[in-house]
Amino acid sequence: MASTAAGKQRIPKVAKVKNKAPAEVQITAEQLLREAKERELELLPPPPKQKITDEEELNDYKLRKRKTFEDNIRKNRTVISNWIKYAQWEESLKEVQRARSIYERALDVDHRNITLWLKYAEMEMKNRQVNHSRNIWDRAITILPRVNQFWYKYTYMEEMLGNVAGTRQVFERWMEWQPEEQAWHSYINFELRYKEVDRARSIYERFVIVHPDVKNWIKYARFEEKHGYIAHARKVYERAVEFFGEDHMDENLYVAFAKFEENQKESERVRVIYKYALDRISKQQAQELFKNYTIFEKKYGDRRGIEDIIVNKRRFQYEEEVKANPHNYDAWFDYLRLVESDTDADTVREVYERAIANVPPTKEKRHWKRYIYLWINYALYEELEAKDPERTRQVYQACLELIPHKKFTFAKMWLMYAQFEIRQKNLPFARKALGTSIGKCPKHKLFKGYIELELQLREFDRCRKLYEKFLEFAPENCTTWIKFAELETILGDVERARAVHELAIGQPRLDMPEVLWKSYIDFEIEQEEFEKTRNLYRRLLQRTQHVKVLVICTHLGLFTSAL
Repeated sequence: MASTAAGKQRIPKVAKVKNKAPAEVQITAEQLLREAKERELELLPPPPKQKITDEEELNDYKLRKRKTFEDNIRKNRTVISNWIKYAQWEESLKEVQRARSIYERALDVDHRNITLWLKYAEMEMKNRQVNHSRNIWDRAITILPRVNQFWYKYTYMEEMLGNVAGTRQVFERWMEWQPEEQAWHSYINFELRYKEVDRARSIYERFVIVHPDVKNWIKYARFEEKHGYIAHARKVYERAVEFFGEDHMDENLYVAFAKFEENQKESERVRVIYKYALDRISKQQAQELFKNYTIFEKKYGDRRGIEDIIVNKRRFQYEEEVKANPHNYDAWFDYLRLVESDTDADTVREVYERAIANVPPTKEKRHWKRYIYLWINYALYEELEAKDPERTRQVYQACLELIPHKKFTFAKMWLMYAQFEIRQKNLPFARKALGTSIGKCPKHKLFKGYIELELQLREFDRCRKLYEKFLEFAPENCTTWIKFAELETILGDVERARAVHELAIGQPRLDMPEVLWKSYIDFEIEQEEFEKTRNLYRRLLQRTQHVKVLVICTHLGLFTSAL
């Protein structure tokens, strides 16, 4: 019987997997969890609210809550937020001893967690446990001395308690670690709050050794100056100059030193400092020094003498640059700006002539774009500064003769010349210049500038001729056709405007035909010629099947007849 029963309870055979290749679509545990979260498969209702009525229920609640916290900690001891929530809950029940125990257990798990130390110390301070707070801060700064936040909060706590000596002791321990600059400033400001100037000075002495930057030496000297120790301040500046030597000179140090001496009315000392620095610092690194030296001399010295020195030095520098590369037009611009501000007209003209003599070696417009501005500046200088119209005219004419108009031109130059002649009340010269430009090298910008000039002069017949020339040059330019038609409309010649539009839409090639047709249609609508407008739409339908045209024609009832 036993054998029969065993036979009946046979273990079913496990099905063999025939295809052991990985599935085409792989799924991960993370994806399963994300999908479960999205579908809220594990959404639990919130726990019911409880009202505790006696001590027994309270103890029962505490026990359950502590068990929950302990379970969370046991699951993952490294999640510090669980420890902090547990301790804060105990603290909310005034169970400070228990909260302290939790924090200590958490520190055993991760003693390098900054947030944990901060929360622990803040709890002790909140409950006025001063000695416990000190103990925690001491342990924190011993274990993590590079965390500045611990030091700042420790010193703040001691100062709020009125323990000045203790605060100073903490700062001294902090300074042994040579912290960042702000920490030193905090220590200095602390001593100054209690009028301890000598102690602040000794801190500055150590500070400039640990952080030997120019700005820190300047702050030290200004500290001495602010408290009335002029001799000490001067000594600090002198030590700084000696400390950095000639290999690491910084213009900011000498500017600050000179301004200090200037405040003490020591003009000769200031002059010596500036000259000493200018002789040893490279010109590129002494721009601010030059500027301040000039301002000083304007106040106290021979202005002309110092300006000559500065201008001569800069002129020498620019001469070297243009000799090294005569086609460095930026250097010429800087050089010309210098000589224009200081020297006479003949010298300026000489430099301009030297500059424009360096014609670009190739006849490509991209190489001429900077060069042409030398001519423009030269012409503007002659007109505005030298007040010499004849020389200005010669400059413009020489430039226009130099430009290879068969390959490229500069419309700006022609237009500026014409505007100059108009300012001189020589309208025929201006028209001649613009006519020559259009004959030699027609460009859109030249036509537009010439037409705009004639419009301002109300010479409408000339405008018509110019528009005709413009359209012969660029018949595909729809904007020009539209402007021409608008001019005729403004002048009240509707038939001419309509003829211009007809000529325009008859062109075989246009850059923006849709804009042109729209302009023509709008024109006929303004003239209230609705039948002609319909005819225009019919003609437009024969050229395009654009959806907007079809819609408009449908509304007008033209679609069927057009088809």
